[in-house]
Amino acid sequence: MNFNEYQKEALKTAIFPNEMAITYPALGLAGETGEVMEKIKKMYRDNLPFDTVRHQMAAELGDVLWYVAVLADAFDIPLQDIVTANVMKLRSRYDRGVISGSGDDR
Repeated sequence: MNFNEYQKEALKTAIFPNEMAITYPALGLAGETGEVMEKIKKMYRDNLPFDTVRHQMAAELGDVLWYVAVLADAFDIPLQDIVTANVMKLRSRYDRGVISGSGDDR
């Protein structure tokens, strides 16, 4: 499955009022990102082995991806375009030796 196919599948389960097309996935993304951070926090707090939280992390990251796909659709952006543009940006930064800098315009 490629990114655009995933996005189409994700949209089949996106059930919320049309007027919430941006707000609902944005709020959900914030919540799921928090859940990812919570798993990492507990991994360190409880000194859990990496493999113990690996499966849980995969599930949480899947939820994050779902919200990203749905939010991208609200802005009429194919998920594959986001992935491709991000890789190109990172390659450019790496090639120019500014991968470890800060700021959007580097």
